[in-house]
Order: sequence, then structure tokens, then C-alpha cells
Amino acid sequence: MTDAIPEFSRLVPLARLGFAPFRQQIDATPSECEKLCHRLSAAVELRRQSREIIVLEAAFEAEFVQSCVVTLEPVAGSVADRFMLVYGPAEAEQQEIGSQLDEAAFEPLNGDMIDIGEAVAQELSLSLPAFPRHPDAKTDAETIAQSTGSPLISLARLKQPMES
Repeated sequence: MTDAIPEFSRLVPLARLGFAPFRQQIDATPSECEKLCHRLSAAVELRRQSREIIVLEAAFEAEFVQSCVVTLEPVAGSVADRFMLVYGPAEAEQQEIGSQLDEAAFEPLNGDMIDIGEAVAQELSLSLPAFPRHPDAKTDAETIAQSTGSPLISLARLKQPMES
């Protein structure tokens, strides 16, 4: 099995991280935007909690277009979010990392780099609407309910022919 190439890769070598925070502003290039969204920008901070534990905190903003789940028409949107991840050796996941970091997801460290761009891209995907819907999109049930004034009236009308 081959490893997929991340759409938004920004590698930071662990050797570059000291105990002072490492901060980086990252923006998607036009070719990355073609794969991800119209615009993606993030402010990322990495800091060592200990020799083996690294905390990533980031805030991102994105503009995107998704397909409506009803009509398949394009639906534009935007999102801004913050997140925190804790990186460390796989065995550290079972240990107490610190009460401040309890809400952060744990990511095992693999190798000598952290891909801050991939972390942002993954969090972006979690922040997107699961069922994007065009404001004018209506399902058949909604159309019937609007024309009759109530979904219960619609159900009663559907039942009438069966009783006759």
C-alpha cells in the first residue's frame, strides 16, 4: 500500500523545536486550493511540553464550495476554527499528559517531523458542513408540507386513498 500525498503539507523538523514556541503562518497555494478549498490560512504554534511531548495549537480560516446534498448545486461557505493536538510517542497516549491538554486529541509521533499543514487540512475537513444545502433546495416532503401547511395534513391526505 502506498502512502497518500497530503494536499497541504508543511513539515516542521522536531530538531527545530526548543522550549520556546515555534510559530508559523501558513497559506494554501493556488494548486493546493484546487484540491482543498478556495482559501485556507492558518496560524500554527508548536511548543514542547516535555522532551517527548509536543503541543500544536492552531487557528484557521477557510472559504470553500461544496455540492448541495439535495440539488448538487454549488454551496459556498466559510469556516473559522481553533484546535489543539498533542504529539508524543505512542505509549504516552496512555499516560497522564496534563489536565490543560485533556481536551486535545493525541497524535503519535512517527519519525522526526510534524506535518502542521496536514493537521490543519484534517481539522478543516472535520469543520465542514456534513450535509451542505443550497438555501433554495427543497425535498419533496418539504414541498408537500409547504403547499398544505402541515406535514400531518400531508400524511392524512396520503392515507385517504387507501381508506376509500
